[in-house]
Amino acid sequence: MADKRVYEILFIVDPNTNDEDLARLSESLQQTITEQGGVVTKAENLGRRTLAYEINHRTEGTYMLFEIEGSGREIAELERRMRVSDVVMRFMTVRVDRERKRAEKLRERRARKAGRRAGVRPTNAAADAAESSEG
Repeated sequence: MADKRVYEILFIVDPNTNDEDLARLSESLQQTITEQGGVVTKAENLGRRTLAYEINHRTEGTYMLFEIEGSGREIAELERRMRVSDVVMRFMTVRVDRERKRAEKLRERRARKAGRRAGVRPTNAAADAAESSEG
C-alpha cells in the first residue's frame, strides 16, 4: 500500500509505575512499531490525570500519546503487547488521516468562500459610491 495511514494511540499506565519503567515501556513500544515498519511521529507523556472511573482500583493514571504512520500491521502487534502488559491499564487506537483530510478540505472551502465574499464587497461598495456621487 503506497498510502500511509496515520493513527493516534492513547494509553493509560498504572500511576505506581516509576519514571524509569515508564520510559522503558515507551521505548519498547516505539521499537515494536519501527520493527513492524511504522514510524512514530509523536510520542508524548500527557502526565498524571484523574480517571473518569475507577480502573483496577485506581483513580489516577499516567496518559501517553503516540502518533504513528504506517500500514496498520504494526498497530495489531502494538495492541497485542499492550494487552499483555501489566502496567498498561487501558488503550485506544484511532485512525485520524481521514478526518484530517476532511478537515483540511473544509478549511480550504471556507477560505475560498471567505475570499469570494471579501472580493465581492469592495466592488459593491465602489459601485454604491459611484452611484451616490452621480446623484
